[in-house]
Amino acid sequence: MTRRYTARAAVTATRDAGGRTRLPLLRSDGPLALRETPGGDGATVHLVGAAAGPLGGDVFDLAVTVGPGARLAFRSAASTLALPGDGRSRMVVRAEVGAGGHLDFAPEPTVAAAGCDHRAVAAVALRGDATLRWREELVLGRHREEPGRHTGRFDVTVDGVPLLRHELRLDDPAVYRGDAVIGRAKAVGSLLLVGPGLVREPWVGEGVGALPLEGPGVLVTAVAADSAELRRRLASGERRARGPVPVG
Repeated sequence: MTRRYTARAAVTATRDAGGRTRLPLLRSDGPLALRETPGGDGATVHLVGAAAGPLGGDVFDLAVTVGPGARLAFRSAASTLALPGDGRSRMVVRAEVGAGGHLDFAPEPTVAAAGCDHRAVAAVALRGDATLRWREELVLGRHREEPGRHTGRFDVTVDGVPLLRHELRLDDPAVYRGDAVIGRAKAVGSLLLVGPGLVREPWVGEGVGALPLEGPGVLVTAVAADSAELRRRLASGERRARGPVPVG
């Protein structure tokens, strides 16, 4: 029997009359288990894997809504492992952030296991002066393993106007192993910052770069030999993009 799983989960964060962020909706489904966790400014939700996957043919759909003035941090308890199966697997994230709201989306990396065919799609709609921190990390294969096929798509709009249209196709090693794409790197990632006070000058370091966008955002991209070094390089790019911390 062919195993295919379609799972849908959703979280909604709102700001109450006292200025606190509440979660009136926290819905989980199968492998997508969401748990509210303490800590941070606002509300924090962790994705806890309740089953292996996604396997080929699975579709995971996550909807995130942050109301005006609310603050939500989204994390995961472990990496996501994309596995082979019957057809392509998909992870779809749709997020909306209201005016004055903030979303910090930074789950643990996705690992593209040998034989997988995975597509990750994220679409974020920001309203007014909403702010965003969005980090995505991908590890190409497990230890001593060649990766499967992975395609990532990321679209962000501000009041309906495109801020970022970004796609990385890692489905043909003859193409993406070239120096113009990721070379011999085993890990690749990006971090998007949207908000005021960001440094508007481009910057390039070892395996990492920060690119100001035509709008209120800076995109940091990095490649590395492993996930730990990738995280450090993205963090260095973020520090560069945010600039010095004001004194006083």
